[in-house]
Amino acid sequence: MIMHEVNSLFEAMRDAIPAGPVRIKEAVEAGKKVVGCYCAYTPYEVIRAAGAIPVTLCSTSEKPIAAGEEHLPRNLCPLIKSSYGFALTDTCPYFHFCSIVVGETTCDGKRKMYELLDRLRPTHVMQLPRTYRGTDALSSWQAEIERLARRLETELGATITEDGLRREIKKRNEERRAMGELYELSKLDPVPLSGRELHLVNEFFRVSFGDPQALDLVRELVRRLRENYEAGERRVPGGKRRIVVTGCPTGKSLEKVFNAIEENGGVIVAFENCGGIKPNYEPVDETLPPYEALAVKYLGIPCSCMSPNDKRLDLLETLVRDYRADGVTDIILQACHTYSVESFLVRERLGNLNVGEREGIPYIAVETDYYQGDVEQLSTRMGAFLEMLA
Repeated sequence: MIMHEVNSLFEAMRDAIPAGPVRIKEAVEAGKKVVGCYCAYTPYEVIRAAGAIPVTLCSTSEKPIAAGEEHLPRNLCPLIKSSYGFALTDTCPYFHFCSIVVGETTCDGKRKMYELLDRLRPTHVMQLPRTYRGTDALSSWQAEIERLARRLETELGATITEDGLRREIKKRNEERRAMGELYELSKLDPVPLSGRELHLVNEFFRVSFGDPQALDLVRELVRRLRENYEAGERRVPGGKRRIVVTGCPTGKSLEKVFNAIEENGGVIVAFENCGGIKPNYEPVDETLPPYEALAVKYLGIPCSCMSPNDKRLDLLETLVRDYRADGVTDIILQACHTYSVESFLVRERLGNLNVGEREGIPYIAVETDYYQGDVEQLSTRMGAFLEMLA
């Protein structure tokens, strides 16, 4: 019976994901403005303070890539080609309804793609510093956030106040804490939920659009999972190899990697990626002036576009220790040069890491794209990796 209650919560979340576009359509018809976003560096608090709804635009399917390649080179990152292809073919419902798109210069491919995207929808590009060190980088990023606020006020006919920013910062921090409580559950052994279920909640969270009821659903799931676990329920059998997933942004087309892990004796205990823990583990400091607080928070996200990027290595080490990981899987999209180069440093840090009596944490880099033809190859590779861990 208790298992059924948790399954019902997961089903409610699963059903909510494809219903997201309908909710956005209804919101637009009711007079709300929608702002399209692609990246974790986009400060949702500013968009919400302008009275608009920030939405994550489609970017993780192979279907529109052929259309994107009509204007973009074939040897470009699939995420960029997919993002542009969706916009070009008007097959992303969120893009269809947004008044303006917010981009960021995390890589040169995106930077140039946004020039083309601006022909399809007004696109505001935030010039991201390439380091999170030093006062110059911080002041530059704060100026970019303030520039975004002024652009939104102009485009949306809105006024962004300091009180409005503080209110949205508090709400967004509440969302981060709720998701953090969910992530904490996977520190248990055995884990109370699978990595694929954890990914489902991440995807649901992306289409919650700040709805308090969606947040209540996450909290209810956490409460049920914890109570059921303490009552002896085990959704995931013990003895699974505990894996931390890191690397490029995740999404629908990369679920093939999660399947390869969890169908071959592993269980994903944490997603370090920007769709998981990375943007949520540090809250915005509510004691600082709003724009300064947002600059500190968002500039500190340890994406591979940052140089040097010791914060990512430190975060990975913390996750490996706290979640008692047996191994790490690094997902690298083809032509994503920053994550590809940084994989050497990740492998090196993990190889030198001592946890308990273990010397070094096993690591595997998976280079792939959104094409589904490598599913069997991925299963074979991951099976061999997990067998080695055993």
